[in-house]
Amino acid sequence: MTNRLSAQVAFLKRADELKMVERANVLLDQSRPENSAEHSWHLALWALVMAPLAGSDVSIDRVIRMLLLHDLVEIIVGDHPIHLETDWASVAKAEQAAALELFGLLPKDQADALHAFWREFEEDQSPDARFSKILDRCQPLFQVLCAPNPNPDHVDIARSNLEGGRAAYLAQVFPLAYEHAINLLAGTDTRANAFTTRLPFLTEADQLKSVLRASRLMAGDRFENSAEHSWHIMLYAWVLSESAPQKISVDRVIQMLLLHDIVEIDAGDNPIHGQVDHAAQAVKEQAAAKRLFGLLPDTQCKGFTTLWQEFEAADSPDAKFAKAVDRFQTPIANLETGGGSWVDYKVTYAQLEARVQPAIAAGSPRLWDWLQPQLAAYFQSGEALHH
Repeated sequence: MTNRLSAQVAFLKRADELKMVERANVLLDQSRPENSAEHSWHLALWALVMAPLAGSDVSIDRVIRMLLLHDLVEIIVGDHPIHLETDWASVAKAEQAAALELFGLLPKDQADALHAFWREFEEDQSPDARFSKILDRCQPLFQVLCAPNPNPDHVDIARSNLEGGRAAYLAQVFPLAYEHAINLLAGTDTRANAFTTRLPFLTEADQLKSVLRASRLMAGDRFENSAEHSWHIMLYAWVLSESAPQKISVDRVIQMLLLHDIVEIDAGDNPIHGQVDHAAQAVKEQAAAKRLFGLLPDTQCKGFTTLWQEFEAADSPDAKFAKAVDRFQTPIANLETGGGSWVDYKVTYAQLEARVQPAIAAGSPRLWDWLQPQLAAYFQSGEALHH
């Protein structure tokens, strides 16, 4: 079983590289290009928020899983902007080879299962894949059209995409989104509907990509942001779910992790090893949850708030496992980067036992048993002392 867990972690470490893949579109504030990991997180959020607009034959849980994986091959083949001349047949071939290589890091049963999800998305035939693709067409479009000061070149690309490109079919398959996009381009108002009332929350959520955490990427020397972190631990929860000590709903855990850091848009990130007034921080986060989830229609506002509160309380089996995964990811990154945030905060092994062990051990003793010897070895090796 240890070998199996090591293979799973090897796959999750490789997945970190998706945070380094830059896309053609930029953040809403135009500050930098978006990367494929935070794009995948945002799409999963689109799926959860737009669920009431999906057909009755669509499983949003499967859509979210598909979107978590859909761009993973870009680690090897890169992103291909739709507006550039491209040999799509050779891209498809390269992506198939990349999928075999990446999913092949996992134990065979999981490799086959995840690969099948990825293929289903690519083939675009099932109701779940079709809805996933619709969202994948929408997010970059509204990323441009909802920006306060969009790049005029990007607006031109959005326009041609809607008029005759890949997004033109939205007129038939997702008319509410299509009409709103056309109206935004024309500068005319859209009457409020089930799509437009959900869009403000999704555009506000873009700010999570600019909230920096204390931990660094394994794949590059910059700090991780909370959106790409959320994507990564959703993937962690899926891949490591068999390590939960009792029955959990993996899809609920994934949704919990999708939403768990949204409050940081207003309240900021507080490193576990930093000096934090926890009571004051909790008040800030409650206010943030009220404001941000309050942008949604009532039913979703209540549902998302309840899920976020469950994660915070960490009393249910689902929330305990979600917390364990959230605590597990950073030590993996720190071990990979020669200490990472432990060096910055002068962390000792005793502090890790006090601050990290309880949450991991409560949600998955197996994950702690796997991690603990590696932590002990790092701190005993004097590695920590050299920094």
